[in-house]
Amino acid sequence: MTAGFLMPLVADLRVENGTFTWDRDVPAGALTAFMRAPIDFHDNNQVVGTPFFDQDQFLIKFTNFWTFELPPGYSLLITHPFNRPDLPFTTLTGLVDADRYRDNFINFPAHWRDPDFTGVLAKGTPVAQCLPMKRDVWNASFGVIEGEAVTRQMDLSAAILQEKGIYRREFRAPKR
Repeated sequence: MTAGFLMPLVADLRVENGTFTWDRDVPAGALTAFMRAPIDFHDNNQVVGTPFFDQDQFLIKFTNFWTFELPPGYSLLITHPFNRPDLPFTTLTGLVDADRYRDNFINFPAHWRDPDFTGVLAKGTPVAQCLPMKRDVWNASFGVIEGEAVTRQMDLSAAILQEKGIYRREFRAPKR
């Protein structure tokens, strides 16, 4: 998938017996007063009423050290990295108006779902998938497939069964 971009873990993260450790050499600079650790804890009140909530468990938060500036009218959809069920955490999905909120870091809260995980998440492991989305006003409409739309749907379904690659050749938009 070529849409958006992945945000990487900034340091090797070792996990053993529920304890997280890391080594990260951060160069001195103007932002030395900010968080330097690759993870932090996140208040679990954000997930009350969801399957991610556990009264006795905090969420973690992957620390991000980059800011985002999107064009006017764009928000950033942030979610768990696509097709990565192997990761021992689930990044929470959220939407940030990153065209307006551009002068600070956006961190990535996550639910640590594998309490028995022991090992190392390597530096560069994707922790969040980010997709810029244009904020357009549009109205959805729902209806019954009928008339000529039925014929088109049936013809396309039959063609897909008979020949491979139709979607790719005839319907996929070119990548920019």
